Amino acid sequence: MMIDKGTLWFVIIALGIGSFGLRFVFTGLVGDREMPAWLLRHLRYTAVAILPALVTPQVLAPAATGGQFDPARFAAAAVALTVGIVTKNVLVAIISGGVTLYGLLWLLG
Repeated sequence: MMIDKGTLWFVIIALGIGSFGLRFVFTGLVGDREMPAWLLRHLRYTAVAILPALVTPQVLAPAATGGQFDPARFAAAAVALTVGIVTKNVLVAIISGGVTLYGLLWLLG
């Protein structure tokens, strides 16, 4: 299915304006005011929620396998999760998951 260029550019510009608007509300309008403690507590967990939201679809139904479950990707996610919980270090967890994934793909491939 082809999307015409006008529609594509409209969507890109609309998403850009919407993204800017959401950021401006927090930085431009509320940026110089003191935020309540409950809001700051919730905002602290935003980054923690982003990475799993990005990774989960690639673990459960990866496009590389046509949406079929892949044990190598699941094992890599399990290793990354375990290392992250044990070390409390995001970078080490990501690297360990990547090494596990490529190591298993190389061994099984």
